[in-house]
Amino acid sequence: MKVVSVIGITDSGKTTTIENIIKELRLRNYMVGTVKEIHFHNFKMDVEGTNTDRHKKAGSQLVTARGENETDILFQEKLSLAKILSFYNHDYVILEGVREISIPKILTAHNINGIEDRLDETVFAISGRVSSELDMYKDIPSINGITHIQKLVDLIEKNAIEFFQDKKEAGYKVLIGGKEVNISSELQELLCHTMQVMTKELGLHIENEDTDICIRKRDL
Repeated sequence: MKVVSVIGITDSGKTTTIENIIKELRLRNYMVGTVKEIHFHNFKMDVEGTNTDRHKKAGSQLVTARGENETDILFQEKLSLAKILSFYNHDYVILEGVREISIPKILTAHNINGIEDRLDETVFAISGRVSSELDMYKDIPSINGITHIQKLVDLIEKNAIEFFQDKKEAGYKVLIGGKEVNISSELQELLCHTMQVMTKELGLHIENEDTDICIRKRDL
């Protein structure tokens, strides 16, 4: 399963870009899932007074609303991204507004200032409103997600990285003093993504091979 995030301020073109990415990936016969980050402290899908709201207030720790055409599972907490993605079994999962993890990103913006505000080493493409004015910014391609969606999805196929559900699948382990130590799923996720970004940045292609990375303290 490959993941990529689309980030940018409100009304910069994130959702429109994602809609077109989804359509193009589906045309290429990929299974696609999405995750939307909500930047609103009091957000909730349920509303006051519904039966499911009453279940929650009575003390139910996990509430499910099951209908003819949709099933909604309402967790009473903010889940980690690793936990959320564990429910997915798709070729691609597109994240909207997720910035805190080191995965490849498409940055949407209104203008140059909007690009500079969020630009970092994980951004591999620029899109949104500003893409109608730019073809390139600091060696990063600027691609309109409406008029040139095939080109943008070509870049996604090239840059999206695998998300591993557990350390056995990822094949990474951490040794300290020659002994393997147990690490959390969140740290394993960070390690997997960091390894892929690092090898890509160094121009290395590592596939089905054991790779040792040694970190030593240097005397100053």
